[in-house]
Amino acid sequence: QVQLVESGGGLVQAGGSLRLSCAASGRIFRLNAMGWYRQAPGKQRELVADISSGGSTNYADSVKGRFTISRDNAKNMVYLQMNSLKPEDTAVYYCNAVVRTDWKTAYYEYWGQGTQVTVSS
Repeated sequence: QVQLVESGGGLVQAGGSLRLSCAASGRIFRLNAMGWYRQAPGKQRELVADISSGGSTNYADSVKGRFTISRDNAKNMVYLQMNSLKPEDTAVYYCNAVVRTDWKTAYYEYWGQGTQVTVSS
């Protein structure tokens, strides 16, 4: 199986910064795209940013210019640097990875347990 463990969430004032980290471990044959999603109370889960194995990135319009996603393929980790945080960024942030556990299997999506980010005004 594959485990994704997030860290780095917390409480920060508006305008502040946080850096989220996510470590993927377990039975990993190939690690494809990785990303961050978030879910605020009463809202659907939404994509924040993702990054391909080759480093191509994609951002939600609401975070462009403020958040930066990166990854370390040697360590199976993905990061989200969040700057100029706003109260509307408050949500549970989830790490996502598309993983192949064996050369015979297809790619499957895995999710972390989530980490709370709270931005106070």
